[in-house]
Amino acid sequence: MATAVGANRLELLQIADAVAREKGIAQDVVLEAMEEAIQKAARSRYGSENEIRAHIDRKNGDIRLYRLQEVVEEVENPAIQISLQDARLDKDDAEIGDMVAEELPPIDFGRVAAQTAKQVIVQKVRDAEREKQYDEFKDRVGEIINGVVKRVEYGNVVVDMGRAEAVIRRDQLIPREHFRNGDRVRAYIHDVRREQRGPQIFLSRTAPEFMTGLFTQEVPEIYDGVIEVKSVSRDPGSRAKIAVTSRDSGIDPVGACVGMRGSRVQAVVNELQGEKIDIIQWSADPATFIISALAPATVTKVVLDDDVQRIEVVVPDDQLSLAIGRRGQNVRLATQLTDWQIDIMTEEDESQRRQEEFTRRTERFVKALDVDETLAQLLVAEGFSNIEEVAYVDAAEFAGIDGFDEDLVAELQARARDSLEAAEAQADSRRVELGVSDDLSAIEGLTGPMLVTLGEADIKTLDDLGDLAADELNSSADGILRDYALSDEQANDIIMAARAHWFDDEDVAPEGAAEEETENEVVTDA
Repeated sequence: MATAVGANRLELLQIADAVAREKGIAQDVVLEAMEEAIQKAARSRYGSENEIRAHIDRKNGDIRLYRLQEVVEEVENPAIQISLQDARLDKDDAEIGDMVAEELPPIDFGRVAAQTAKQVIVQKVRDAEREKQYDEFKDRVGEIINGVVKRVEYGNVVVDMGRAEAVIRRDQLIPREHFRNGDRVRAYIHDVRREQRGPQIFLSRTAPEFMTGLFTQEVPEIYDGVIEVKSVSRDPGSRAKIAVTSRDSGIDPVGACVGMRGSRVQAVVNELQGEKIDIIQWSADPATFIISALAPATVTKVVLDDDVQRIEVVVPDDQLSLAIGRRGQNVRLATQLTDWQIDIMTEEDESQRRQEEFTRRTERFVKALDVDETLAQLLVAEGFSNIEEVAYVDAAEFAGIDGFDEDLVAELQARARDSLEAAEAQADSRRVELGVSDDLSAIEGLTGPMLVTLGEADIKTLDDLGDLAADELNSSADGILRDYALSDEQANDIIMAARAHWFDDEDVAPEGAAEEETENEVVTDA
């Protein structure tokens, strides 16, 4: 039996077992690393062009070396190929494409070869350790761990977690907190990634999930699932808001999180370097939830726009600074917590804006309907906001307005329709002047004024409109048609109608296909 010289066979297995135990990896992994190291040393002896394989017997430690060759019809490279005729001298059933193994005599490892083998083994064992770390921690993202600070490098904190190292990057540390070697630290496993230097475990102390995890550890009701944390927003090291709800009507979620004399919330505050925490009762009603989220400010009125997740909040004049918070902190955290865009204004601002809107609508009705200011103000006060509503609303809607009889209502609606027709005709004339195509004007849902607005934005053809996204049309910030209150569905329908001609060719048979099909039918019939 051929064996490599230089190592007691049983001792080899004992070394592999000891390394496996020390590193916490499988013994097979260590033996495979040894096999690869022996193969590398053997190639330097027999020639790197050869395909060498080493095998260590798992029971007695015997080492065998083989040269592998592929069975081919015509040998081009004798180092890795063998003819079918020669292969059948040793193996009667050899076929083209088979691999045959030629056993090689033992080798004596020189100093350089032994050193190379050692490096290969060390590297392979290190790789196996890293892979084991990755497999262990990749499913633990989201957990909170305890560790000891091993060192601080350029503001980044390296944490020893026992069987692995992790890092808290500088931007994931709470502002103004400092760690020294040997300090104990708690953090949230934010990410685990494979990198060239091995798996990297990234921790965070600023993530909202870290606060959620801390409350889960401190509040048994959250751990048991009786209380649910719905959302968290943080300004790390300064202030945070957490929204909670209870699945048991008999348990107050806010009180449970605060704890007896504030003991539970205080434990979290201490861990977060004194970060102030507002615990808020979550509500399925957006208005109620947002009002709670803006605490401690008092809210007197809210106006919601569900289409764009936006809400206007009115507060007393003396509550404005409290609602906004220092450097906008309170409203920013409330926006993150509720996922609604919050606009805050005082009662005085809201009253002034309402008056300006009332005046603007009044002037529009006076001009379009040719009525006096008193009558126009009556219409606005009754909730009419545009000429279309006056023109096409059911006549019964006017019944409750003092002084409005059937004749007056009929006259107002007739004037409103005439005004709309005149505006449409004027807009169509302007559309033509701007060069907006007739195809574009034929799209359902686009009015004359909308077409003029598109033309002024240099959107003049079906392709121009089809190239847009819905938010480019109706975004309240910079949408081309933002003044026309289009919903997302309406904007999408308009854009899809503009794109329809792009797909017309798919339904048309290629030129000559119809004639060819007819000829085939004639031949078949014949």
